[in-house]
Amino acid sequence: MPLSVRPRLRRRRGAVLLAVAVLTALGVAPAAADTPQHRPAYHFSPAKNWMNDPNGLVFHKGVYHLFFQYNPLGDRWGNMSWGHATSRDLVHWEEQPVAIPFDANEGVFSGSVVVDTTNSSGLGTAANPPMVAMYTSAYTQASGRDGIQAQSLAYSTDDGLTWTKYSGNPVIDIGSREFRDPKVFWYEPAKEWRMVAVIANEHKVLIWRSADLKAWTRLSEFGPRNATGGVWECPDLFPLAVDGDPGNVKWVMLVSLNPGGIAGGSGTQYFVGDFDGTTFTADGPATYEPPAGTLLQGFENGYAGWTATGTAFGSQPAAGTLPGQQTVSGYVGERLVNSFLDFDASQGTLTSPEFTIDRPHLNFLVGGGRHPAVPGATQGDPGGEVFTDFETLDPATHLPAGWSATGEFVGYGATSSGLPYHQGDKVLDTCVVPDRCDPATGTFVSPEFTVTRDWVNLLIAGGNHPLGASGPTVVELVSGGVIVGSVSGNSSGDMDWRHIDARSVVGEKARIVVRDDNSSGDWGHLMVDDIRFSDTAAGPRDTQTTVNLVVGGEVVRSATGSDSEALDWTSWDLSDLQGRTAQVRIVDHSSGGWGHVLADQFMLADAPARNGTERASWVDHGRDNYAGVTFNGLPDSQRTTLSWMNNWQYAQDVPTSPWRGQMTMPRTLSLVSADGGPQLRQTPVAAVEKALVNRDKEQAKVRGVAAGERSTGLDTTVARVEVRVALGSAQEAGVVLRRSADGAVGTRVGVRRDGTLVVDRTRSGDVGFNALFASVEEAPVTVRDGEATFTAYLDRSSVEVLAEGGQRSVTDLIYPPASATGVAAYAVGGTAKAVDVKVTPLRP
Repeated sequence: MPLSVRPRLRRRRGAVLLAVAVLTALGVAPAAADTPQHRPAYHFSPAKNWMNDPNGLVFHKGVYHLFFQYNPLGDRWGNMSWGHATSRDLVHWEEQPVAIPFDANEGVFSGSVVVDTTNSSGLGTAANPPMVAMYTSAYTQASGRDGIQAQSLAYSTDDGLTWTKYSGNPVIDIGSREFRDPKVFWYEPAKEWRMVAVIANEHKVLIWRSADLKAWTRLSEFGPRNATGGVWECPDLFPLAVDGDPGNVKWVMLVSLNPGGIAGGSGTQYFVGDFDGTTFTADGPATYEPPAGTLLQGFENGYAGWTATGTAFGSQPAAGTLPGQQTVSGYVGERLVNSFLDFDASQGTLTSPEFTIDRPHLNFLVGGGRHPAVPGATQGDPGGEVFTDFETLDPATHLPAGWSATGEFVGYGATSSGLPYHQGDKVLDTCVVPDRCDPATGTFVSPEFTVTRDWVNLLIAGGNHPLGASGPTVVELVSGGVIVGSVSGNSSGDMDWRHIDARSVVGEKARIVVRDDNSSGDWGHLMVDDIRFSDTAAGPRDTQTTVNLVVGGEVVRSATGSDSEALDWTSWDLSDLQGRTAQVRIVDHSSGGWGHVLADQFMLADAPARNGTERASWVDHGRDNYAGVTFNGLPDSQRTTLSWMNNWQYAQDVPTSPWRGQMTMPRTLSLVSADGGPQLRQTPVAAVEKALVNRDKEQAKVRGVAAGERSTGLDTTVARVEVRVALGSAQEAGVVLRRSADGAVGTRVGVRRDGTLVVDRTRSGDVGFNALFASVEEAPVTVRDGEATFTAYLDRSSVEVLAEGGQRSVTDLIYPPASATGVAAYAVGGTAKAVDVKVTPLRP
């Protein structure tokens, strides 16, 4: 965890935040109603509880083994163990007992399984060679090594039914908190084992060798390269023959990252290259050269006419990394703009001299915090009548006079705080019950008062779980037993102003209720400070860390970092601003986590620079394909993969019960020749195709589809849907899947004239459980003579779209009601000549 991130920040896997022994006492929110309408028909999901990354994929004695990250005690992330399921065809699965459980000293994070056929490890016998798992030990406080991640072994001598942790664990320990996700494989040329694992926050894949799976030697590292907008996780490395030619074998490296995926949040990129047993070398240049241009400022000779205010930028550019800062990378030359002064506490601006825009693009490098400018944000105190500031407390209740607590918060109250932007000394924090920071639930309730002002303004931080979501963490204004309004936190430890509209109850009696119904480890608590009554609504605090283009006194373009110390290219299209006078203004108004900005190399150019996300090759362009790895134990010519069908932006809120989490459709990977080099192709495994019921196939050919939607007369829930689109005069056309009778619900899958495959789930059913879920995904495809084809694999809560023969994939979760089974054709911006649809039911 970089020093610029406050210790309160909850990050998946960054550290085990509580001893796992304590996590066994996790409170569970009231059970949600069962949701069979969302239970997948041909995708694996556990019978109950939480599941994320696939682990230990291996084929052994005719059986596919799927291990997976699993919480045996609840439906949210925590108590990480290895669940286990088996199948003979990758479609029909039988869930097995938990394979490798957490214990008091460690959580069991992601890893892999091999069959040690020669018993090189000595953990079995020649006659009965062991299955050996390598997993990440996520050490707990009880272990005395809290937060350290190291690699350990477990083994099975009964074909994966039961597992024993190796007494010599860990087998690799580099003292890191970000070293995880080992994928082990047999490297035949050297007749040795190889392993890849990540140092997540450094965007590096480490490559190791071993003769016996117990003693390991580090060989090399790969990265950073291409997409680095989030931590790197779940690597894999394997050979594939290009176009099936055994004389032209390349190696493929998969690297998941979160956030920073192509569609937002979680995603998986891949690299194609060569592996000599020691080093993986990706095809193409190792570094990116942006388009040539006119350099406005490279900061090698001071600020040179740029004007600084405040203290954030100092008197000169920084010579790279500043004291206490994680390593800064990606800048050009020796110096750059770096406002990480006084450990993020300082604020200020840095403004360029005026210049004339005479090129169509401004390219520059940016990094640091992801804090965009927010409309209506202010830096000043909003004022108002203080209702409570939690400074004066009743010694018996630890709360202001007249306040009370319910649930697990009885006996607890306000505490001293070092949170950024808090007022005074104390805040009301629901992370207050010893050993139950996030699991504890309950409320704090104010005394009754008469509403005399239009707005209730308050400082708030913590979990962003709004009312209506699973496990809300909210502050409510309640009058007459009715919730008038509510606000939630910001998934951060930085306190910020929010407001509740009280105009409808002015003159009425009311109470403030601080509610924490969230028992997850994903910011399952709330912090509240000053509560004030005012005639004006408080805007959010201006905490931007931005690079801005100012024209005529107005900000016309703005960019920010990605919570990363790695700078990456950003490009602004200035074609509409030619001849105008402009300035660049760099702003740091943040003193919280990632409260700094990095910038370098401002250039006017004729072509745009491409950032790492744009340069990367992506396994999937959807929101819900993450942590994918491939099966060991299959011939190299048969490379099969599974991924977690979810996204960390909303994974803990998806509306399923009693389980939460499912896998993607199993897919066969191959490499095919393409412009720019070989690309991955994905096709469903044979068992999916065998589950098609061809005798029940239906089709419709819809002609002259005017702008809007028209029913095809087809209905389906679980099926393969093949589509051909002839755009005609339409700018976009395709199908609407899982459409309701009134047309209010449906997921659009179509193509645009500019060569874009589109999946629009903004009205796909239940989209309100998390503000980040509703989305539109895009992927590049070929449209020839106004025509294109694609295939959608539909299940009860997902759609997986393959196009370009499987070279493009978009995977999205959807949550329609069971009654929404219709299929419609649609067109946008004109009349589609034809939309042909063929529906084949899938009945595994």
